[in-house]
Amino acid sequence: QVQLVESGGGSVQAGGSLRLSCAASGATYSMQCMGWFRQAPGMEREGVAAITNDGSTNYADSVKGRFSISRDNAKNTLYLQMNSLKPEDTALYYCAAHRLGRKFCSGGYSAFFVYWGQGTQVTVSS
Repeated sequence: QVQLVESGGGSVQAGGSLRLSCAASGATYSMQCMGWFRQAPGMEREGVAAITNDGSTNYADSVKGRFSISRDNAKNTLYLQMNSLKPEDTALYYCAAHRLGRKFCSGGYSAFFVYWGQGTQVTVSS
């Protein structure tokens, strides 16, 4: 079994930055894809960014140029650096992972992500 625990959320003013972390434990071998998702109240869950185990990344258009996803495989930790935050970035952010291959390593393939954390809240005020 795999456990994912997010941290780093908080409240920030528009234009500010936050760095989210996701610590993975348990059977983390061959975790080919890890990603960040978010869900705002009353909205559907949205894929934010994803990264393969060899570092290939992809992003939602809404965060390109502002967010950066990275992972430290030695530490089993996933990161999301969020800069130039906007009020519309306010959401509960989830870390997720799967072993189903790099082909499905994208926020658009949320159904393939079988391991999920509990989420960390990000609130951006104007």
